[in-house]
Amino acid sequence: MPKGLFRGGIHPPENKERTATLRTVVAQRPSKVAVLLHQGSNCPLTPTVAKGDHVRMGQKVADTEEKWGVPAHSPVSGKIDSIGLVRTASGAQDQAIFIVPDEEDVLDESCVPVDNVFSRPPEELIAMIREAGIVGMGGAEFPTHIKLSLPPKVEVDTLLLNGAECEPYLTADHRLMVERPRDIIRGAQILMRAIGVMRTRIGIEDNKPDAIHAMRDAAVSAAGIEVVPVKTRYPQGSEKHLIKSVLGREVPPGCLPFSVGVVVSNVGTAAAVADRFDRGLPLIERIVTVTGSAVASPANLIAKIGTPASELIEACGGFVGEPGKIIFGGPMMGMAVPSADVPTGRGTSGILVMSREESAVFEEMPCIKCGQCVDACPMRLEPAFLHQWSEAGLWDEAEAYHAMDCIECGVCTYVCPSRRNLVQAIKRAKFEISARRRAARERGGK
Repeated sequence: MPKGLFRGGIHPPENKERTATLRTVVAQRPSKVAVLLHQGSNCPLTPTVAKGDHVRMGQKVADTEEKWGVPAHSPVSGKIDSIGLVRTASGAQDQAIFIVPDEEDVLDESCVPVDNVFSRPPEELIAMIREAGIVGMGGAEFPTHIKLSLPPKVEVDTLLLNGAECEPYLTADHRLMVERPRDIIRGAQILMRAIGVMRTRIGIEDNKPDAIHAMRDAAVSAAGIEVVPVKTRYPQGSEKHLIKSVLGREVPPGCLPFSVGVVVSNVGTAAAVADRFDRGLPLIERIVTVTGSAVASPANLIAKIGTPASELIEACGGFVGEPGKIIFGGPMMGMAVPSADVPTGRGTSGILVMSREESAVFEEMPCIKCGQCVDACPMRLEPAFLHQWSEAGLWDEAEAYHAMDCIECGVCTYVCPSRRNLVQAIKRAKFEISARRRAARERGGK
């Protein structure tokens, strides 16, 4: 098998051309931001501010004592308008701190660069990363400090930076690599120090030659860091498949990357780490690709986290016609949001606005036993059977067929000629299996 390929996967239309060559633009100051109090790690945050307080940009406004939690910071300077419910990307309502910006953009006094970075102990660097609210920027929002805090006796030898950005339409990471390659390399060096490795590999799909060139130039004098082009194939950006493509190592079922000596991080996360140590900034802004056929002028925007999607869409000229669906992320793994008023989060890499024709809902037809979903599944699962067990509520059978190994890439649904909602059924099975496991642990603890 050629280097950079893996079993299964697909090559859907990329649809990246409208934004891939456009430089990022700083979005205008939002009218209001919503700092969510339930982000990524499922650890609810407690506000450290109250209604009417004035806050500065980068000031911590919420935190938790939970190990998996990370604090939230104000992306703007301004006044706390309220603390209440907001509709989130999942469709549920959650608590948020609403801040109305002033025009001062005053930075909080806690936002100072860090000197002598590489003489500091790894534990101190990891604690600083946690305090900066840094999470995985690829979409999952997994707390970075947890990923860096390796279990006892676990040894890793490689940091792998994910620059694949295999989702159609999205170009946020692409533009970041072209425009800020040295910051990514700097962040990688800090992450290497935090986990104690001397080697970094940066995997980038070969449909981004300008990004590969920029990153290689930036890495020339960086010891141990190498850029590795990989074949363009979805879901190349899945960490298990990128590990296979770049390093030739296979992560066993049910295991994490550190089991094969690897820590994986997104290029955006590395840049956020550099921002914390070199500029003193916590994670308060990110690049968001705003695109799709129903957007007038697609763009990559540097947006304050918590900005309503509607304001970023308006900054791109607004809607073209009546949109059929708004998705946070890409079309394969993204989440359709209930309205354009939903605030962006730390993992919002893109806002995709599709026309009614593109987002038409198809009627499911009976399975014709063609096996295309099996051939295409990059995890070597049998999606048709998993769909069957999920529809029947047979969770034990779904678990036995390795439903929990599904990465929810959507390849099976994409290739199904009967338009069956395979990945949606598997997601439900995973939810039910996880709930049953959680209940069993709670019973065992009593």
